[in-house]
Amino acid sequence: MVSTESRTCGVVGPATERVFIGRSEPPVVTATSWRHALDERGELDSEIAGRIIEVHGDRGVRAMEAVAERRIKEYLDFTVVVGHSDEYVVEDGSCTCKDSAYNLAPDDPDQLCWHVLATEIARRVDALDHHEMWYSEVRDFI
Repeated sequence: MVSTESRTCGVVGPATERVFIGRSEPPVVTATSWRHALDERGELDSEIAGRIIEVHGDRGVRAMEAVAERRIKEYLDFTVVVGHSDEYVVEDGSCTCKDSAYNLAPDDPDQLCWHVLATEIARRVDALDHHEMWYSEVRDFI
């Protein structure tokens, strides 16, 4: 039997979170951990929302608001997130917004614009607004 009072070593647990035995240090929250939890549960609860906010801050809040307002549209060719002043195309984890282009490290999975986050969350909770048409056709109407 292991005494948890004197033991302080870290053990790597599921989703690359650190679990500490004998100390009450919080686990490291990463984008991988909230994605894994959301995949398992299939719904956005307060615990997962807290993880998203801890990793992504205001971008996470904005992403969850967009999902709640059903502003993530999936067309035959692209996924589009409807912002307050424009629409942003999300494809293969990248986005057409200026935040993605100028402020974020493309190789860091924890640094994502809120449009990409919203798309990832919406896919995992089945909250995409599906349109059986090409986005390029929609743009022709505008």
